[in-house]
Formats: sequence, C-alpha cells, structure tokens
Amino acid sequence: MENFQSLLHGFTIALSLQHLALMVVGVLLGILVGVLPGLGAPNGVSLLLPLTFGMQPVSAIILLSSMYWGALFGGSVTSILFNIPGEPSSVATTFDGYPMAREGKSTTALATAFGSAAFGALVGVILITFLASWVAQVALAFGPAEYFAVYFLAFASFVGMGGAAPMKTVVALAIGFAIAAIGIDTVSGSVRLTMGVDELVKGVSFVVAVMGLFGIGELLIAVEEDIHARAVSSRIDWREVFRAVARLPKHGTALLRSAAIGCWMGITPGGPTAASFMSYGIAKRFSRRGRYFGSGEVEGIIAPETADHAAGTSALLPMLSLGIPGSATAAVMMGGLMIWGLNPGPMLFIDQKDFVWGLIASMYVGNIVAVVLVLLTVPVFAALMRIPFVVIAPLIVIVCAVGAYSVSNSYLDVVLMLGFGVVGYLFKKLSYPLAPLVLAIVIGDKAEDAFRQSMLMSKGSLAIFFDNRLVTSLVVAGFALLLLPLALQVLRLLRGDADTSGEKVRII
Repeated sequence: MENFQSLLHGFTIALSLQHLALMVVGVLLGILVGVLPGLGAPNGVSLLLPLTFGMQPVSAIILLSSMYWGALFGGSVTSILFNIPGEPSSVATTFDGYPMAREGKSTTALATAFGSAAFGALVGVILITFLASWVAQVALAFGPAEYFAVYFLAFASFVGMGGAAPMKTVVALAIGFAIAAIGIDTVSGSVRLTMGVDELVKGVSFVVAVMGLFGIGELLIAVEEDIHARAVSSRIDWREVFRAVARLPKHGTALLRSAAIGCWMGITPGGPTAASFMSYGIAKRFSRRGRYFGSGEVEGIIAPETADHAAGTSALLPMLSLGIPGSATAAVMMGGLMIWGLNPGPMLFIDQKDFVWGLIASMYVGNIVAVVLVLLTVPVFAALMRIPFVVIAPLIVIVCAVGAYSVSNSYLDVVLMLGFGVVGYLFKKLSYPLAPLVLAIVIGDKAEDAFRQSMLMSKGSLAIFFDNRLVTSLVVAGFALLLLPLALQVLRLLRGDADTSGEKVRII
C-alpha cells in the first residue's frame, strides 16, 4: 500500500507538462536511434547524457529512459520493414516479422510487435513497482562483503547465463576490470595503469567506451557487410492495427511466458538480447505451429518483442535497488546517476523518493507515449531508411566524435573512443560479448573496493564471505552459476554416451 501511495505521488511528478514534453522528445530521439543502423540504445543514451548535466535529475532520467523505450521500439521497425535489426535485441524479430511484412502484412506485424512490447514493458514496470522497495530494504543490511557477493553474482550470471561461450565472457570481464582499474586507486590513493599519460589519471569515461564499442564498432561491421535496405510497404491501416492488437489475448500463454523470461533475464544480467532469443526458442518449441516459425508466424513476433521489452524495463530494478545494472543501457544510466550526484542503491529510496517514484511513474506514461508515437512515425522513419548508407555513416562518426569530446573537452577521449570502436569491431567479429565488458567497466572498481574493504575488515580472511546466511547464499549462487556451463556440458556428454550405447543395443 505504501508503494501504491508513493506511485501516485510519482505520477504528480511525471505528469507535469515539462516531463510530458521530455517524454515525447526522448521517445522520438530513441526511435531515431533505434531505426538508424550503427546506433543503439546504449550509444544513444550515452550521446544524450552530456546534455543532461545541467538538468534536474528527475527530468534528466525521464528523458534518458524515454529515449531507451523509443530505441527498443525503433529497432523493431527496421527489423520488420527492412530485415535490418536496429537493436541487437531485435534480431529475433526479423525471423518472422520481415517474412510477414514481405507478404504485405507489415501493418499486422508492426501492430503485433508494438502491442506485445507494450505488454512486456508493463509487466516489467509492475515488477519494479512492487519489488523495488523490498529489494532496497533487504539491501540496507548489506556490508562490503554482501556487496561484493552481489557483484560476484552479477559477473557469474554473465558467465553462466549470458549465452556466449563462458571463456569468452571471462575474457570480456577481465578486459573490463583492467580498464576500470585505470586511474587513481581509491583505497591506497596511488596512480596505476596510466602508462605515463596524465589525462588517464581520471580514468576512462564509460561514456567514451560505450560510444566506441557500440557506435563505431557497429558502424565498422555495417560498412564491412555493405548493408542494403530493401524497403517494403510502410502504409499504416489503422483498422488492421486495432484488429491485430485485439487478437493478442488469444496468445496469452505466449505473452505471459515471454514476459516472465524477459523479467528474469532483465533482473539477472542476461539482458534483452539473450531474453529475446531464449523466448523465441522456447515459443518455437512449445507452440502448436512451431514448424511454421520463420515464415511469418504471429507468435514468432510476440515472443521476442515481449521478452525484449520486459527485460529492458526490469533491468532497471537491480540498478536502482542494488546499484547493479542489468543491461548495458542500465549501466550507462547508472553512470548518469553518479554524475548527477546520486548513488544507486537502497539509500536512494530513502534520500531521493521523489526521484525514484517519479522515474517509475514515468515508465508507465513513457511506454504509452512510445506506443502512440511509434505508430504515427513508422512511415516517416521508413522513408528515412531510404537515405543511402554512405550519408548516414559519416553522420554517426561525427555525432560520436562530438559526444566523446564533450565529456571532458579532451582529444584523448576521441582517440580512446576510436580505439574502443576497433575493440567493439573485433569483439563482434570474434563473437565476444560486449555487455560483460561494459558491466565490468562500470562496476569493476566498485567490486574491487568492496572486496578490499572486506579483506581489511576480516584481516585477510576469506571466511567473511561465509559469515552469515545472506552472503553465503549469494556466494554459493555465484559459484553455482560459474559451474553451470560445465555441468550442462557433462550432462550432454553423458546423454550422448547413453544415446550411443542405446544405438549399439538396437543394432545388436
């Protein structure tokens, strides 16, 4: 009941004319970011972040979160109309969305995607509304050992559930830890890993890293693959829009299952991309029409879109309550909170109640605004996609360079951004995951500080991580996730041996 009253107070903040205008602007910018190849939600939010430094924190986070919702929707537009996923999490939508659009059902495909996305986002926001305060209250009992255990669990979740090869995830995390260690050691005060470059004393800006990894890296991939958009009809039949949305309840099981998968992958660091692929695979396995997936099946759009938006929204829950982002975009937003002087975590719900509940209320309103605007602007952005890529690519480079320089007015940041672009390109080519790298850059130093503080408190004894039920449970869960890929591999080997022996018996 207390959460409900706080939410009502949040609506009085979110529904002001200024914040509604910011939602419209943020959603429109987000749709643009999602539509253009080479950009994405993490890069778009990081580009907009420097412009929010002079704003009130509530207004700034509403603008950034609205851009996030718009980017998720925009990625679906290009996936369905052009078979080009504007967002990595929209890749699974192309499997059935583009075939449906190619059959002349683009309106049905878009309406189904947006309706499913709105449902997934709504479930994610409801989850945050009811669980955020509870998670924050539990976190009040946390000390350095508990915080390190949570960070360890987050890193282990990427290894065990991230979808990429475990060793590649470990390598990505290790590189992120090394980058996070550059600058001044907060415990001893010594300077490390600067290689004699004075400007690196302040460390590497996560904004610069994200723009390079996602913006320049994706752009290099797009140039190499020589993207050519094949436009299809983008005319919106409003009667078909309403009919498609009205048919969604018939797929209630798929909606609820996909929303549950999305929320779980959002709270754990699986992220929207892993959630959309997992949801698509499970839907294909359990659907009666699973054999038709890939040829324009409705559930093939519902499953990834619902999971994508549920994961993208619920990823803000651990960021707000524990200070641990559940996705790359949440990591960028968390960095913004720190820049504005706010510390994500349980005390945020006590010291900054207006900020927290204004943000949560804006999620309800922002997603409604996003659904309306994305339907209205589909023809506009479809026409925008006909602009030659040779024109779009230089614009992306210019925007990234200006954004990197504006962080601290340093040319070194521009060079670093380009360097991170090469790293992002290599990661993509070699199938290394980027999300663990970004997570380690953002919270690697926090995990190190928590570990070293724990060691100081215990005089070097690791027993502090098994001192009570809470920290023991978190550490054990982390090790279980680390060992999960190995356990699954052993099971597959044993099952393979069993199948082989069974074949021998049948042959005999």
